[in-house]
Amino acid sequence: MTALLSRARVEEIESALGDPTDEGNPYGYRRLLAADRAAVPFAAAEELLDGLGTSAEYVPRHLGGRLESFENLVRVMRPLFRRDVGLGMGYGMHTFMAASDVWIAGTPAQQERMAELLLRGARAAIAQHETAHSNDYVRSQITARPGAGALLLTGAKPMINNLGRAEALVLFCRTDPAPGRHSHSVLLLDPRELPPGRATVLPRHHAVGLRGCLWHGIAFDDCPVPEPELLGAAGSGVATALRSFQVSRTVIASLALAAVDTSLRTAVQFDLDRGARGSWTDPAKIDQALVNAFVNLLLYDALAVVATRALHLLPEQTSVYSSSLKYLLPKVLIKTMYDLSVVLGAGIYTRDGNLGIFQKHIRDVPVLSLGHAGTVACQATVIPQLPWLARGSWFAEAEPPAELFRPGADLPPFDPARLALACGRDSLSAALPAFADTAPGTSPAARALHDLVVRLTGELRDLRRRVLALSDADRAGPRGAASFPLVDRYALLLAAAAVAGVHRHARGGTDPFLADPSWAAVALHRIARQLGTRVDDLPPECVTRVRHELRLRFADRRGFDLHNTPVPG
Repeated sequence: MTALLSRARVEEIESALGDPTDEGNPYGYRRLLAADRAAVPFAAAEELLDGLGTSAEYVPRHLGGRLESFENLVRVMRPLFRRDVGLGMGYGMHTFMAASDVWIAGTPAQQERMAELLLRGARAAIAQHETAHSNDYVRSQITARPGAGALLLTGAKPMINNLGRAEALVLFCRTDPAPGRHSHSVLLLDPRELPPGRATVLPRHHAVGLRGCLWHGIAFDDCPVPEPELLGAAGSGVATALRSFQVSRTVIASLALAAVDTSLRTAVQFDLDRGARGSWTDPAKIDQALVNAFVNLLLYDALAVVATRALHLLPEQTSVYSSSLKYLLPKVLIKTMYDLSVVLGAGIYTRDGNLGIFQKHIRDVPVLSLGHAGTVACQATVIPQLPWLARGSWFAEAEPPAELFRPGADLPPFDPARLALACGRDSLSAALPAFADTAPGTSPAARALHDLVVRLTGELRDLRRRVLALSDADRAGPRGAASFPLVDRYALLLAAAAVAGVHRHARGGTDPFLADPSWAAVALHRIARQLGTRVDDLPPECVTRVRHELRLRFADRRGFDLHNTPVPG
């Protein structure tokens, strides 16, 4: 039932926003690119989304909103990100990030207040960025010390989106000068009520990407705030942030795919419009770039779907899944966009018309991989857990539930209390040896897929050996330069496990493409080559089937993700 409701909601938003390539569409590319050049929010689209009550998507159903699952939230928000990452982040996701801290750590009264704000269309802001410290959020420049019946804030936050129009501010600050996990707390404030002269909004920052987002800083000078505005217990800020990151990293990394979907669609249209290719163009190279991009979207979305569903099904394990997904964002999605530049050639520099959206996305998407949830932060989350996983989980954990791999299947309610900072468990990786133990299919594609799964299971075993070797040499676990390649290999193997699981559990389902071994074989072949695994060439029909699906979806105006959703343009 929830899947049907989310599909209807997606269709409602897509229909309201219309065909973005239509020059007469007030919510299309022509208007949004004009707003981007002017470095202002896309006001017309924001007003439309307000009228659709989009902010209710961020509010749990028990508080009066429509948020039942994060998978549904991703599906509903992807139409925004397909058109404009700045609109998706500026209008929605920064508010959601602030609200999710309240859903995780707030009192019932705080949750009800946040829900009331969002349900009437108000915005919330979150202050975590620390640009002076490479976005190391635990090196907060804002301190809060006890005063006369209040906390006194001193210091500054340089980058806060929507601060000037927010009615709630989630502020991360240091409340204990001693180092340790209890050094920070989170406050829930109304920025409009901060005393003038004690709280100063700093001039706007302009960025190359997300130009329509309104980035301002704030400086405090012994600014008094009531102590009851603590979000969670004093000293619980680090734990709250690490738990909320598991949600925000997963959701935002999943949403980024929609922008690359548009980039691939733009590249296919450009190739068709060009007609007869000039002598400078290698048709085989163009076809390969388009197919590779489609495969990258499929393998990335396999992990995105699994990580998003794991928030409901395996919340104790999601710290490694969310970090691995966010880690792969620049390595898969951003690289895919640069690879598609082979198709566009000099057209990549176009800023106007339907082709201009590609140039905008190539500026916007990389911003999503920066900050406190950036690549290094994600590696730092995974590295300490590798010894636990190698000793007690890999090749010992039971196979995850089939529902983990079925996009759109019903999910249990999200329980934030089950989120763990680390648990030393990883059920997803068990999908590889479980698949390897099954009998191979009879078709050439099925046999090739099974062989690839067997080889990648061997790579997982080799990863376990490497982690244990480094851990035995240093009881603190793998550290330094040697640890970073391990995270890279682990993230790719998780993506491989997600692909294998999605295909295996799609057999006999309603989507014949996901049930076909061809796409999974091509995806795992790419992962194996990235890992340096020696693999045989694929049967030609595998790539042919994927190429056919790419062209078919483009002609039928359907998305290039696992959900295969209709799109207006």
